[in-house]
Amino acid sequence: MRELERELPPDTSARARLAIVGRGRVGTALAGALTRAGYEVSGPLGRGADGLGADAVLLCVPDAAIAHAASYIPQGPLVGHCLGATGLAELTPHEAFSLHPLMAVTSEGAEFAGAGAAIAGRTPRALGFAAELAAALGMRAVEIAEHDRAAYHAAASIASSFLVTLEGAAERIAAGAGLEREQLVPLVRATVENWARLGPERALTGPVARGDEATITRQRAAIDEVAPDLLPLFDELVTATRALAARGKREVQPA
Repeated sequence: MRELERELPPDTSARARLAIVGRGRVGTALAGALTRAGYEVSGPLGRGADGLGADAVLLCVPDAAIAHAASYIPQGPLVGHCLGATGLAELTPHEAFSLHPLMAVTSEGAEFAGAGAAIAGRTPRALGFAAELAAALGMRAVEIAEHDRAAYHAAASIASSFLVTLEGAAERIAAGAGLEREQLVPLVRATVENWARLGPERALTGPVARGDEATITRQRAAIDEVAPDLLPLFDELVTATRALAARGKREVQPA
């Protein structure tokens, strides 16, 4: 993988005509952001659109629909997708590229500036166009090799989707003690900032990091009362956190 955020196209003044296919969250957000960045954007268009007249077509549809959506596009324009785990084979025989914003996109949209972007291209021109789109959106582009895409996307899922799952579990348990989501938010934000600044080993706090087994036992009993279905998740997280804490202790020991 290599970072490409400084590799700008030779001429960014002449923006390509871009068709975006897919009216979901990502397609809608990218259509708006790229229009504001100066592109002539058609869409988001419905599935089955051929992108006629565009210099490039960006498919913002689910993985299973990529090949079908690409089959409607005539030969000529660059054809790309916005998927994280999928490579470029699904876009054959087009001159293909991909642009996956490393950013959570909700129904309220997303702020792409400052985010990472995984890109790929079948040709230097296609790769350059993906890098151009990322730069126009203010994102930091990183080229991800085909065989690394699944691992890249798994990391993104753990960092984003699974984090929401964990916070949902915390919210359920907190409700049993009379706490609301808003009271957990400052803790979550501080934890994420500490992780970003210090790394996982140094940011780790709490009873597992301290080796406080008595508190862990009391926590487990409390979860068994209010949300027993979460016990397997709690046990797995305790095991993984013990391993992280042990790794951190080894790293601070003098040589």
